[in-house]
Amino acid sequence: MDVVFSSDLGRALETVAIAFFDADVPVFHDWRLREVNYGALNGAPAGELAVEKHIDVPFPGGESYRDVVDRIESFLDDLRAGWTGKRAVAVSHAAPRWALQHLLDGVALEDVVGAPFDWQPGWTFGIS
Repeated sequence: MDVVFSSDLGRALETVAIAFFDADVPVFHDWRLREVNYGALNGAPAGELAVEKHIDVPFPGGESYRDVVDRIESFLDDLRAGWTGKRAVAVSHAAPRWALQHLLDGVALEDVVGAPFDWQPGWTFGIS
């Protein structure tokens, strides 16, 4: 691995501190890797979020999952520009992972947002 990118939110920062504490690679914190902004619903129980309703419609005072796709697309543009041919690790959250599945694997956003998944130790995406 050549570089680590992380959301600048607490849980991701803690993960990076534990997982890469002795790694000799640059670590960059990037706000674009944050979880979706739930706005007025930040901190609400997951069952109250009705995520499917917010693919295109922002959460009240927050953003939509399409907004997250735009953020991640911008992140990928910068990644391609500065790290082509390098191996990068991103530590993030569910909404950016859904955006990556949509952008890089061609999965419809409607099919990944809120869909159940089997946990795995990591997801690998090829960026061209």
